[in-house]
Amino acid sequence: MKEKNRWLIALSAIAIHLSIGSIYAYSVFKKPFSDTYGWGSTEVAFSFTIAIFFLGLSTAIFGKFVEKRGPRISAFVAAIFFSVGMIGAGVALNFGSLYGFYLTYGAIGGIGLGIGYIAPVSTLVKWFPDRRGLATGMAVFGFGAGALIAGPLAAKLMNIVGIPTTFFILGASYLVLMSLGASYIVRPQEGWKPASIKENQVVGKESVKQDLSQLTANEAVKTGRFWMLWWMMLVNISAGIMLISVASPMAQEKVGMTTIAAASMVGLMGLFNGGGRIGWATLSDYLGRSTVYLVFFATQLLFFLLLPYITNVFIFQFIIFAILTMYGGGFALLPAFIGDLFGTKQLGAIHGYLLTAWSTAGIVGPMVVAYIRETTQSYNTTFYIFAALLASALIVSYIMRTGIKRQRAEGNNKLTPATSS
Repeated sequence: MKEKNRWLIALSAIAIHLSIGSIYAYSVFKKPFSDTYGWGSTEVAFSFTIAIFFLGLSTAIFGKFVEKRGPRISAFVAAIFFSVGMIGAGVALNFGSLYGFYLTYGAIGGIGLGIGYIAPVSTLVKWFPDRRGLATGMAVFGFGAGALIAGPLAAKLMNIVGIPTTFFILGASYLVLMSLGASYIVRPQEGWKPASIKENQVVGKESVKQDLSQLTANEAVKTGRFWMLWWMMLVNISAGIMLISVASPMAQEKVGMTTIAAASMVGLMGLFNGGGRIGWATLSDYLGRSTVYLVFFATQLLFFLLLPYITNVFIFQFIIFAILTMYGGGFALLPAFIGDLFGTKQLGAIHGYLLTAWSTAGIVGPMVVAYIRETTQSYNTTFYIFAALLASALIVSYIMRTGIKRQRAEGNNKLTPATSS
């Protein structure tokens, strides 16, 4: 049997993530839905919350399914759920059913999101032991970049064929694209290594650091490092989602940007979100994942303490864009970091458990900023609250990094129970 090309495996993963990443283009539907169906902004936004909630929930529930059935079957299952959710949403919209839309786009589509997110990423880590960060960064970049394609396409289709038909077309298109990606993606054979690693081993050079352990998902959740990483992800994602959820009105209120200028800034945020996924993930292959997370929290802590005092438009945008690169970068680093800490035995299942931090942050971030803005008529208190959270994550990431360095120095490749962190 001919060996698969690992770069085509990566391209297959990108195809899957480009499709499900269209969820980030959801904002293009808000005004058309309100104008056509008379739904309020909160009612429309709630379907996005449902989708993100089911994304996190399904990653935790179906992580072991992905490991057991493999990436190909899992990706096909994701394609079916996601496309059925989209097509079903078109049917619900045809009847003007808000709750039908919640069920199809939010719940069914959200399950497809979760399975489709973890299935290819966990496989890429195994194909790229020498470039884990780059590989997962490419795939997760596809998720971030999906909105850049889906947003303009959906807006144009709605004007030409109407809202329900737009969902029929998108659902069918995503089914084809995700199925094509699923048809090629497979795990490498047990013990497979790329030529670069084999060549280095011949000359006695170690090109890849050994994983700290090889744990099952059930073993991993009993370690301190798992919960440290969960907290780090929760804080990093909450900070990013908080800014994403209020970027436009915040820019207008704090630094006096016009509506059009603020909308342009929001569009550019997507580019920095996507770019950070590849840039930071690639850099982590050289600096180490724990070091990059330390940089994330130290930098963001400084930025959140400065934001209450920023009145300059350009400085404000620079800070927002920088934070968005770290928001995206955190997602890209996660699968590679899981491999470093817990091995690849059940990486998909562990990844699924950790992504519950995403569904939690999807609720916490926007709710906190909305409540504080409403009660204080200012965003400044929110910045200080998130600065405190970032400080806690900085401490946790430092403890994590110190523990990893100590364990490597001791030459211990077997992670002990939770107290080892």
